[in-house]
Order: sequence, then structure tokens, then C-alpha cells
Amino acid sequence: MLSKNEILETVNMVEKEHLDIRTITMGISLLPCVRESADKTATAVYDRVAKKAENIVSVADELSKTYGIPIINKRVSVTPVSLITAPSDGGEIKIAKALDKAAKELGIDFLGGYSALVQKGMTSYERRFLESIPEALSATERLCSSVNVGSSKTGINMDAVKLLGNIIKQTAEKTKDKGGLGCAKFVAFCNAVEDNPFMAGAFHGIGEGETVVNVGVSGPGVVHHAIKNMKGASIDEIAEIIKKTAFKITRAGTLIAKEAAKRLNAEFGIVDLSLAPTPVMGDSVAHILEAIGLSSVGAHGTTAALALLNDAVKKGGVMASSNVGGLSGAFIPVSEDIGMINAANNGAIDINKLEAMTAVCSVGIDMVAIPGDTPAATISGIIADEAAIGMINNKTTAVRVIPVPNKKVGDSVEFGGLLGEAPIMAVSPYSSEAFISRGGRIPAPIHSNKN
Repeated sequence: MLSKNEILETVNMVEKEHLDIRTITMGISLLPCVRESADKTATAVYDRVAKKAENIVSVADELSKTYGIPIINKRVSVTPVSLITAPSDGGEIKIAKALDKAAKELGIDFLGGYSALVQKGMTSYERRFLESIPEALSATERLCSSVNVGSSKTGINMDAVKLLGNIIKQTAEKTKDKGGLGCAKFVAFCNAVEDNPFMAGAFHGIGEGETVVNVGVSGPGVVHHAIKNMKGASIDEIAEIIKKTAFKITRAGTLIAKEAAKRLNAEFGIVDLSLAPTPVMGDSVAHILEAIGLSSVGAHGTTAALALLNDAVKKGGVMASSNVGGLSGAFIPVSEDIGMINAANNGAIDINKLEAMTAVCSVGIDMVAIPGDTPAATISGIIADEAAIGMINNKTTAVRVIPVPNKKVGDSVEFGGLLGEAPIMAVSPYSSEAFISRGGRIPAPIHSNKN
């Protein structure tokens, strides 16, 4: 039970500090939907998603009113779609459109899981699936896609990494009338997790139950408010207050998650306590780092401050719930964080510093706009670098870059809503072509041999 003081604290966090439940995401297994043809599979997929998630929006709205905590997004994740398209002989787009239709009719904002897990190798049907991604993302509105190209146990599939550079370029071109927006719905992963509720990388893992509710809680504003006036505090005192704040945020999220699962007749999965920012002032991870003592995110010390923040959030969360999962830490998407946007515009941060920061944060190079003429091999090189950080450090890393057609360094792009805006950031002018063209697989690190 929550005490009176905890309830009052939560109300204050909602009203003044931008506390919200960023997403309720229902994971749905599509394995029972496999049929002998693409048309029949697509119909079964639509029927199953529409039925299982028919009440997700109304339940979320009811819980928001009952507990007074805003629930911003209602989402669905599904079994990696590549696993159910193998018998359909080229029907990937039909299934993509069926999922998008269900998402629209349910009134959810995004549906994730147009995904493939190719960290060790690719079958012929998985390669075909990957090649369908540009069309799938350009022909749909709410569908999100991800590909896992590596893991600490298997190494990095460089054939998949090479292919993804071209796929991202094609996706940008097919959605050039929207600034390459299709790329904002695609993530390349290393060590992807099966219970992530956040888009664009959510999918329903094959180790999950039939239907599962995962909740993502977000409170950058709450953490910022807690530490912004601690001028003379030591670093360890800052860490303690972040831990206590994360504890309170997680308690609120767990309450909502359990009740949502009960009302939706689904299993309660996890609470992901990632600090996910928005372009709104007062809801920025970058501003937390600056409150710790940096004049601007990107200054020397930024990676250390981010490591402190990420670790303290995790420690506070696991004390509040035994069901913490997903990514759970701090996100650093450039276009979705007003502090990151300002730092990029001022030249305080570049893609190399972002890469360093991803060694200690929850994800990786996220929502970074790059020149439209960036070679596919350079994009593959960015993915390979991030995957290497994840593989060696046994953590999840990811790349979500947008090569914006007809834009160059110095320009900017506006995506709108939670996706925000971003300056076009420079990439290395030196070629990765010969390296990426080799293909093959980067072997797993020695510490993977734990059996």
C-alpha cells in the first residue's frame, strides 16, 4: 500500500515535474497465426492483435483517471515477424499492412515487432524479410521495425550489418517527402532484449508468455527537480538522491502495470524505468547531466555523469520492484531531448561523443540525423561500432540514424511530436567500404565462453 505521503509526492511529481507512464505496451505472441499462405497468415495476425488488445486504450485511460498519472502512449509489440513469414513465400508486406491496420483501429500510437534476430546468421527467408523493411515502413504509419545483428554470446553478423546500411538508405529515400521519417521507426540492435516496451525497438520475445503487459515509466523531470538545487552536494550524495527518486518512480509504475495486466487479462511482465526524454522543457536527460555540474552536455565529464545517472536509476528501481526489466536506464536521443538538441545546435556534442556515451547508457546512437548523401557503408560502420560496444560490454546498444534526403551539415529537420527536431550532424568523411564489404562474422569475445 502507498502511504499518504507517497501519494502526495506522486501528485506533486505529476503536476510539477513531468512524471508520466510513458507507455503501456501489450506483447502478443503471433506464433499461433502461421498459416500456409501470406493472405491467411495476415488475416490471422490482424484478428489476433485486434482481439487481444481491443481494450488497451480504454484501460489505460481508466487507469490514468483513477490514479491521476498520465499514460502517454498505448502500444503493442508482437513476435518477431520474420519468424512467421517463412512459410508465406514473400508475403511480408501483406502482414505488415495487416499489423498497421490493427494498430490504427485499436487507436494505439505504434506497433513494434516487424523484426528479425540474425545475430549469428541469416536464413534465405530472413534475408528476404530484411529486404522488405524499406517498403514495409514506407507503406505503413504505425509499424516499427528492428533487427538484432549481434550479441555477446554470438559475436556480430557483419553480413547483416552490411545489408542494414543499404536498408536504412532505401528507407530514407522511400520516405523522403517526410524527411526520411521511416528511419525513425527502425533500430539496429546488439543484445536486444525481449521485454522492451519502448519503440521503435519493442518486440515480443519468444521466451515470453502469450500476452504480457510491460510498462515504461519516465521521469527525467522528477530526477532533475530532485538534484537541481543540490549545489554543494558530493557526487555520492547526488547518486543517493537519484536512487531514492528512481525508487518512487518505479513504485508508481509497478502499481499501474499490475492493475493494467489484471484488467487486460494478461501477465504482468516488467517495469522499464528508463529515463525517456521529450522535446518539452523540463523533461530532459541532458538537463539532469548539466544539473550534476556540466556547463553543457558534451563537456568533458559527460560520460562519467551519465554512468552515475544510469547506475543510480537501476539501483533505485530494483529495490522498488522485482519485475524491473526492459532497458531501464537513461536514453540519449538527440531529436527527442531539448537539452540534446540545444547541445547539438551549439556544437557541444558530436557523433563521436555520443558513441562514447553509449558505452554507459541504456541504448546507443539514437535519433541522430545525418547528411542524406552519407554512404551506406558509413551507416553500416556506425552500426558495427555500436554493436561492438554492446558485445564487448555485455549490454544492449542500438543505432537509430536518419540520413535525411537533400539535407547537409548545418541544416535541420523537423519530425514533430515526441520525435522532435534535429540538426544534421557530421559523420566521418573517411570510408568504411573495404571493411564493411568483407562480410562474415566478428567472433564473440572470450568472456562469452561461460558454459
